[in-house]
Amino acid sequence: MTTFYLLRHGEPDWDFKEERQLNAAMRDFVPLTANGVKQAEQVMEVHPYLSECEIIISSPYTRSLQTASLINRFLGKPLQVEFDLHEWIPDRWQAQNVQEIKELWNDYKKHDGCYPIGETRLWETKENIHNRTRGVLKKYTNYSKVIVVCHAVVISALLNISKDINLCGVHEFHLTINKNELGK
Repeated sequence: MTTFYLLRHGEPDWDFKEERQLNAAMRDFVPLTANGVKQAEQVMEVHPYLSECEIIISSPYTRSLQTASLINRFLGKPLQVEFDLHEWIPDRWQAQNVQEIKELWNDYKKHDGCYPIGETRLWETKENIHNRTRGVLKKYTNYSKVIVVCHAVVISALLNISKDINLCGVHEFHLTINKNELGK
């Protein structure tokens, strides 16, 4: 059985987003803050068992890739970018500021990632996030231990939790594959 260590990225530099007036998908290019870099560099000190992992897979967003690369300076493992580890679907909405993103996140949590009956929302459903992420993880079940650098919404969807996910927090996950999923 593969153990996936779901690791949220370090602190993103949202001030950079505001200074550069980055909107839509451009917001996903923001780097980590100096504190975010420090958080990522301390992951191995706090979680030394991660050195047993054989590969790192990462969301394509800069904050995740930068976190993964900083951790990988200590590990020297293969690093694979996986598009479907992304956070929100970027083409469905264009938040103008961080406050709008927080409001959408709060609405997502309020409704447990499910659209109210007869309604739609700007955010992607928990079920869709869960399914696309499982699709990625199934490709790595030939490894025993994998670091997955991703986003709070991905971690909360996989673990079915609504609590806040700490920056650079690590959560253990075991993927159960049903017999009807084999070979897909």
